[in-house]
Amino acid sequence: MAHILGIEEIYTYFEKKTTQCYIKPQNYERSKTKKFKSNMALRENMFYDKILDEYTCQGSKKLRAVYEGKRKSKSDFESIVTYYECEDCTGCPHKKSCTRAKGNRKMQGSKRFIEQRQQSLERIISPMGILLRSNRFIQSEGAFGVVKQDYGFQRFLHWDNKNVFTEILIVSMGYNINKYHNKIQQNRTRSQLHGKLIA
Repeated sequence: MAHILGIEEIYTYFEKKTTQCYIKPQNYERSKTKKFKSNMALRENMFYDKILDEYTCQGSKKLRAVYEGKRKSKSDFESIVTYYECEDCTGCPHKKSCTRAKGNRKMQGSKRFIEQRQQSLERIISPMGILLRSNRFIQSEGAFGVVKQDYGFQRFLHWDNKNVFTEILIVSMGYNINKYHNKIQQNRTRSQLHGKLIA
């Protein structure tokens, strides 16, 4: 829950900014798998009635909102969490695959976070989102490979935080200067993204 609180805090922070937020939902890769899509016990695969604020499970039972509570992160960010409980799981043939609880199936979640995550999903699967994700993959992960393999930077030579920070700063500056030099040579200084990555 603490991890989700942190992501909701980031989403909420960007809602107050003019900058668009392109964050891949933490279940994005998993949600594309057949196992995820066929698991009807997951909240994402249940029908949700926004007006009545209730979910319908695979056994056609209703999971209704019982109460709301507040959760606080270490940075004092407050999130409102809604708790749901199934009307009656007695005799349900899907109970074993749905919940390990002895009683009824229970769920909890922040409505705000669920909505924010859906909006984030729509942004990252948009043409701009695909372009940004493709470029991030190249620019971020590729940088580590260049620094480690091409530059031979395998380990830090200093111990304390200040010296380690200075060391990685110098390496990063060298990487950026070298990259900028290559962009000048290829006449790409006006382009920040690799636009040809979209199929």
